[in-house]
Amino acid sequence: MRPRSEAELSRLVERAAAERRTVKVVGAGHSFTPIVCTDGYLVDLGDYDRVLHVDQAAATVTVQAGIPLWKLNQELATRGLALENIGDIAYQSIAGATSTATHGTGLRFGNIASRIIGLHLVTGDGSVVEATPEHHPDVLDVARVGVGALGVLSTVTLQCVPAFNLHALEQAESVDAILERWDEEITGNDHFEFFWLPNTGWALTKRNRRTQEPARPRPRWRALRDDYLLSNYAFDVTCRVARRNPELGRRVAKLVPGTGRSDYIDRSDRVFASPRTVKFYEMEYAVPRENLVEAFNRVRELVRRQGVQILFPVEVRAVAADDIPLSTAFGRETAYIAVHVYQGTPYDQYFQGVEGIMNDYGGRPHWGKMHFQTAATLAPRYPRWHEFQALRTRTDPTGRFSSPYLDRVLGPSGA
Repeated sequence: MRPRSEAELSRLVERAAAERRTVKVVGAGHSFTPIVCTDGYLVDLGDYDRVLHVDQAAATVTVQAGIPLWKLNQELATRGLALENIGDIAYQSIAGATSTATHGTGLRFGNIASRIIGLHLVTGDGSVVEATPEHHPDVLDVARVGVGALGVLSTVTLQCVPAFNLHALEQAESVDAILERWDEEITGNDHFEFFWLPNTGWALTKRNRRTQEPARPRPRWRALRDDYLLSNYAFDVTCRVARRNPELGRRVAKLVPGTGRSDYIDRSDRVFASPRTVKFYEMEYAVPRENLVEAFNRVRELVRRQGVQILFPVEVRAVAADDIPLSTAFGRETAYIAVHVYQGTPYDQYFQGVEGIMNDYGGRPHWGKMHFQTAATLAPRYPRWHEFQALRTRTDPTGRFSSPYLDRVLGPSGA
């Protein structure tokens, strides 16, 4: 089903309730979990992607839930506004990004869902709840990260900021030196992240400083070379070769040139997000900021001990704490460790090993990425877990939005 209005969404859920069928919503299809798999109605929000209202003075925007981040960024830029922080891709729908607590990097900035100041939620009987700080604030509080379990997110109102540029500095550095300066890097830069190349002593660093200086973007030829030819096409070829012949893959990897040092200024979303065309599997865990160095070094040792060739970098970021019950950054300044392997590559041993390490730090898996947890193992990691479940019982008492995956990670609706 491809609804174009909130009324259509509401009628669709009413119809499913009358037929006792489930409803699951698909956004951009970026998540790695089977959360949307259903034998009921599958709702595609691709046609539900308009900007509904912009308040220039208050710097707020209300949008339909299916709008992709790249389109929202463009719409905001034409109005002199921007999202405060986003991740390193912009393909996801706003509903998918916020419902899974998707984040960027920057210790003074929260995830995207933390900027939601209002929303409309279509509940299990088809009724619409308008949640704002004045009306149904308890729903707003919890539903900002709803994992698709509370209802169909229909519209979202976001607090934005005046448009800004980012001064980006990207270069390769010693990973040991980066870890020694970890606290200094994340407190001294507006946005800092690094990508460790497994089985090497090197990592690519990205430091972004917020600025009102005029744009000084990379030459177009260099952006195409770095972002498409090297980071995507050449890397994809290398991974394909390595999947069939690991030794040959190692040789090919040494032949692919690096992108070198890059220093430029551009519109914020153009710096935050990059094109990603290579297909992969990903697991990402959130741990307390203070545990990052120890946890990361254990991942390094795991990679060495397993002796498996891994071409995909391990990504490390940090974000501010927030107060959203099912946010991976709830109640603590949070560091993220993301591990990847190329499509078609066995991942169980690597990912399970990483998950075992993260469990020791109360690690919370990203809701849109692969993991092996259950409701029993996740509940103790979220102090407000029962508040989320109580709202779920209110908005979906009959399991209209349930799925086998949600039953595993949240338990059956109403339980």
